[in-house]
Amino acid sequence: MALAPMVNMEKTNGILKVPEQSFVRNKMRKAAANMIEKLELRPPVNILKLEELAADLVREQEISEKFIPFAMVLLGNESWRKTVKATPMNRRLLLLPQCLNDKEKCEGLFDELGLNCAGCKACPIDDLLIEAESKGYANLVAEGTTVAVGLVEEGSIDAVIGVSCMPVLQRSFEPVSNAAVPVIGIPLLFDGCEETRADIKWILDEMRSYQPDEDHQPISVSLLKNQIEGFFTKENIEKYIPGRDKTEQIAQEYILIDGQRIRPLLAALAYLAYSTSKTDELLKPLTLIIECFHKASLIHDDIEDNANQRYNTLTAHEKYGVPQAINAGDFLIGKGYELLSDLDISNEILKNCLRFIARSHIQLTRGQGVDILFNDGKIQLLPDEMIGVFKNKTGEAIKVALLLGAIVGGANKQEQEILEQFADFMGIAYQIRDDLNEYTEQHSAEKTGDYPFLLALLNKHFANQEKETPTNLFEQVAEFRKLIDETDLLEVAKEYLQQYVDYCYAELDKLENSKLRLSLYGVMGKIFKSETTNE
Repeated sequence: MALAPMVNMEKTNGILKVPEQSFVRNKMRKAAANMIEKLELRPPVNILKLEELAADLVREQEISEKFIPFAMVLLGNESWRKTVKATPMNRRLLLLPQCLNDKEKCEGLFDELGLNCAGCKACPIDDLLIEAESKGYANLVAEGTTVAVGLVEEGSIDAVIGVSCMPVLQRSFEPVSNAAVPVIGIPLLFDGCEETRADIKWILDEMRSYQPDEDHQPISVSLLKNQIEGFFTKENIEKYIPGRDKTEQIAQEYILIDGQRIRPLLAALAYLAYSTSKTDELLKPLTLIIECFHKASLIHDDIEDNANQRYNTLTAHEKYGVPQAINAGDFLIGKGYELLSDLDISNEILKNCLRFIARSHIQLTRGQGVDILFNDGKIQLLPDEMIGVFKNKTGEAIKVALLLGAIVGGANKQEQEILEQFADFMGIAYQIRDDLNEYTEQHSAEKTGDYPFLLALLNKHFANQEKETPTNLFEQVAEFRKLIDETDLLEVAKEYLQQYVDYCYAELDKLENSKLRLSLYGVMGKIFKSETTNE
């Protein structure tokens, strides 16, 4: 997925037009479908690639270059077609523009979401909405794509059929691609803000198109996230950790603390994407296993970092003392392995899971060991060395989540290897992003150790000048901030972040499993909203 400059307006003379003749539009639609099929392009296709292909299309069809933007829309549509076609109609949104109405005759009322159609038949909106509602569509008569993207992120819908003018469709490339929203865009026949016209037959054809296809039907990440939240209720958790003694009570309390649950989500996505026999009997314990390992690492990490707060509350060791906290963390590790051993899976799959988790656990402790020395000021790390720490800590945690789901789901070795590499890059990007976010937000109890990657960049800056990093910098946050700002290292960190986000997308593009690829595109888009320029 990529952000890219808008279409070269010199080629189109600044005009975003749709062919007037229906036979030209249909000819271009057919050519776009053939091109996408021939090249076997999978969504989301980055904007630069779409523009390049659109230029080829109009040239091959001997059509004016002013229709390049229109060709881009068609190519984008065709890349998404199998996904949208496989999406049940009750999981789709029909998005119509307000400007299709007849302003003089319209009896509808406008609110913050758009037009509430009164059914006056003064324009085609009412007939389209009746058709949509009869098929189970959600519908919205509004301008732009912000609300549509929001509905996808909330889990209300999984795909969009959107009608709009060419300028709005062009501006929508970026947010729609970032959110990995499956969409068919249908341009109005001419631009303008009043009484515009649309190809009604085209709209109806797209609305009526449906072909069940398990391989291409998208997973609703937001709906799955809500389902996972439902697993982590006190009633459910008590089935696994009843709270019979103090150790179980602390462990139960920590499991129920509501973080983002990204790791259980990743495990669930991978399992559902690869499995041919999905069942909550596996999905529920899989997510709990990952959360047990995750919360155990947080309890131990907080002790090692001497942190006194987590999730805006006291850490386990601050609340119950270090011995009890260590014990509760150890309990959660044991519980994770116990739940894993109880899964209804073959011995071979179980053996692969155990081997992989144990290996990652070892790598995580290696990364944590270096991190402890760094935070104690006993060693200085350069950026590449800190990236190694991030890979071993956060990368391995993400890797365990994704690979446990993938292995139990039946992913082949090649897909597993791609996911491993993706997890490494995502873990690194996640930690660099955290550094930047923490630095920007600034809090009263901050310390230099809160920004390990920025400190590593500063170490490199001094090393390049053949100087030692000031030894008291760990205690001097104000001086540290001054040096970071003077050396413009925030921008350097952002470049590193962009690089690793791009690496993530490059790995996702290698995945054969389209369901997981698109789901992880969506997860990436939400986590790294402003770092999305993969090419």
